[in-house]
Amino acid sequence: MTTADLFPTLKNLSCADKLQVMQFLIAELANEEDPNLQAGATYSLWLPLNSHEAAHKLGKLLEADSTVPNA
Repeated sequence: MTTADLFPTLKNLSCADKLQVMQFLIAELANEEDPNLQAGATYSLWLPLNSHEAAHKLGKLLEADSTVPNA
């Protein structure tokens, strides 16, 4: 079936059915983009919040940058 065959059928769907088709297509595209991610799964992310070492390094970089004269 081609998109030319699908468009007339999709056009006749109700608004709710069109939204379901959109949700299905978005989920399919997301699965094709990165199939390693699972819907509803929980993934850990590292954030620098409460990371005193990261704050110290950033402070040092900012201090070093402020000593360089602007061109």
